[in-house]
Amino acid sequence: MKKVFVVGCGAYMDATYGCPGEWRCLKAAALGEGEFDEPSAIIAFVRCECPGKTLVPNIGMAMKLSEIKPDVIYMSSCMAKPGCPYMSPEDAKKAIEEKTGIKVVMGTHNYQ
Repeated sequence: MKKVFVVGCGAYMDATYGCPGEWRCLKAAALGEGEFDEPSAIIAFVRCECPGKTLVPNIGMAMKLSEIKPDVIYMSSCMAKPGCPYMSPEDAKKAIEEKTGIKVVMGTHNYQ
């Protein structure tokens, strides 16, 4: 089973848009739906906090504390959409991949 991290938008989660840590991301991973090509074990769910400066260090800390290196990092569907005033999804993806050497997939699910 693939081991994955999911990165979610903390501001979106805090705004209570039906995202309590993103149950839809968890469902898609468990069932291998959406952007997941197989059922996957989420070993960390990292919140991006505005203005995003701690995103990459927090991913590094999650790897250190979990003692598990993910096979893939997924940016949640809320993170993969343009709209963040601090960084584009593409810039976040690039920063994560450059610092970790781990492939980043944009989006997790297409549930409504």
